[in-house]
Amino acid sequence: MSYSFPFPTPDTPFGVKLFPYFDWLVSKITGGELVPSKFEFIAGEVPLSTGKPVLAAIATYYLVIFGGDFIFKKFKITPFVLNGPFQVHNVILTTASSTLLVLMVEQIFPMIYYEGLYYAICSAKAWTQELEVLYYFNYIFKFVEFVDTLFLVIKQKRLTFLHTYHHGATALLCYTQLTGKTAISWVPITLNLWVHVVMYFYYFLAARGIRVWWKEWVTRFQILQFILDLGFVYFATYNKIVDEFLGGSLPYCGSCTGEMSAAYMGCGILSSYLVLFISFYIDVYKKKTTRRSKRVKSVSGGVAAQVNEYVHTSARDATPVPESKVRSRKA
Repeated sequence: MSYSFPFPTPDTPFGVKLFPYFDWLVSKITGGELVPSKFEFIAGEVPLSTGKPVLAAIATYYLVIFGGDFIFKKFKITPFVLNGPFQVHNVILTTASSTLLVLMVEQIFPMIYYEGLYYAICSAKAWTQELEVLYYFNYIFKFVEFVDTLFLVIKQKRLTFLHTYHHGATALLCYTQLTGKTAISWVPITLNLWVHVVMYFYYFLAARGIRVWWKEWVTRFQILQFILDLGFVYFATYNKIVDEFLGGSLPYCGSCTGEMSAAYMGCGILSSYLVLFISFYIDVYKKKTTRRSKRVKSVSGGVAAQVNEYVHTSARDATPVPESKVRSRKA
């Protein structure tokens, strides 16, 4: 029996088809209740597929974290450490993000190779059944990521506006893109999954007490992610507006599939992320560096002054006494 090594091809970028294995595994785990190859995102028939439960879940998230933070501070409850559960949480999200990223690349690469990038982000045919189920899994994990903030509350870490806003807004963003069937969804999702692999792995290492030199790069990757996201999303939205509302009166490539409301939501939320993450980066890293430099200069200036005074004092004390003065003393 001959065996050939599974070399990557345009149809199988990882050498073998991975989605069938994913399909089999999820089917086994759910006892056949969820079969990825047969999944359809139909409003009202799958969990969190309509507006009311989605908004209720997001509202509950804010109620729990802000209410919990108030209770901890009001009654001066001792913060919990929970390093073990926190590590498990981050391992799960790192693994899930890696798995979804690989499965999505498997679907997207052949599409871009054979049809081109414009087709992959704008054609209605780019919204495939396989990608839809992967989008849905990614969407569900956005609610699992709410636990990130819950850990902050229990450990009594400072809640920032960026962190609390980001989680709720991302769940809402993913919902609007699923219902709006925007073919460009794979761009922000794959970039976000890539960042999450790095980010949650960093959190895992931090919980283990392992310090890494690339901590600052986590935020840099997030900023780069939103810059790329907005480049694609603005391009698709521009083409859709010119086609649908301006009758092609401006230069454009053609229309892009998806609901207009989903396009506006994508532009708005992703733009806010870019502004907030840049502000966060400046506040945490640049201002911190500036403050540290000032402290160093202050300390250095103080030390220099002390050294200077010591040198002058020593020089004065070490000045030879004139011979005449010595004689006068003896006299």
